[in-house]
Amino acid sequence: MRMKDRRTRLLDALAAGEMDVDELARRFEVSASTIRRDLQRLDGEKAVRRTYGGAILANNPSELTLDERMAVNGAQKRAIARAAAGLIGEGETVILDAGSTVAALGQLLRGRRLRIVTNNLSLLPFLGRDPGLELIVLGGKFRPTSMSTVGVLAVEAMRRITADHVFTSADGIVAEHGLCEASLDQIALKSLMMSQARQVVVLADASKLGRAAQPFWAPLPPRFTLVTDAAVRDGQRRALEAAGADLRIAEAS
Repeated sequence: MRMKDRRTRLLDALAAGEMDVDELARRFEVSASTIRRDLQRLDGEKAVRRTYGGAILANNPSELTLDERMAVNGAQKRAIARAAAGLIGEGETVILDAGSTVAALGQLLRGRRLRIVTNNLSLLPFLGRDPGLELIVLGGKFRPTSMSTVGVLAVEAMRRITADHVFTSADGIVAEHGLCEASLDQIALKSLMMSQARQVVVLADASKLGRAAQPFWAPLPPRFTLVTDAAVRDGQRRALEAAGADLRIAEAS
């Protein structure tokens, strides 16, 4: 394939969410160093922006609001939430991160006997009046895009709490790098949540796997549970399992 044609197809692949150098090299049957040179040239042309391990389009769309995210892959997210709810035992302490799939899980926890720690403010109308739930809300800086809190106050509160499980998601998940988000504040809190929980559970529909949509990264622990849907590709499955994922496939009802 000529270099010009390959760069055009590289831009198409990046637009479709394929951001990782090694994956792109396998797809185009060239070396990783060739892909890096192509990406470097495209970066010089301001067509892409290099990231750790790959690149994203320079005109990458802005972060979606929570309402917009709730409307994307809704059936898959609800199935993932149902599967995740089955991992929680009565009387346990659970951390619920921000995000639409985690919000779908939170709405299934009414009527349970749990302690819930969360920065996900969208859940308060659903959980705040349930007598069986002890609700701990992390304060801090308000992010209207995700209807959540972040920042120093949220981090300092989270340092003082441990939990049985944390349920988290992200704008994208790449096996070698972890979870990506739009801001360092999100990453700082997400990383701390994962370190404070006995079990880390990532909730993500298959469209997010291998997607490096944002520039800031939270590494995953050596072992974690990933709940996703049946559209996960075999290559992504193998990469994530090699990175320590216990993969659970949620079947839509």
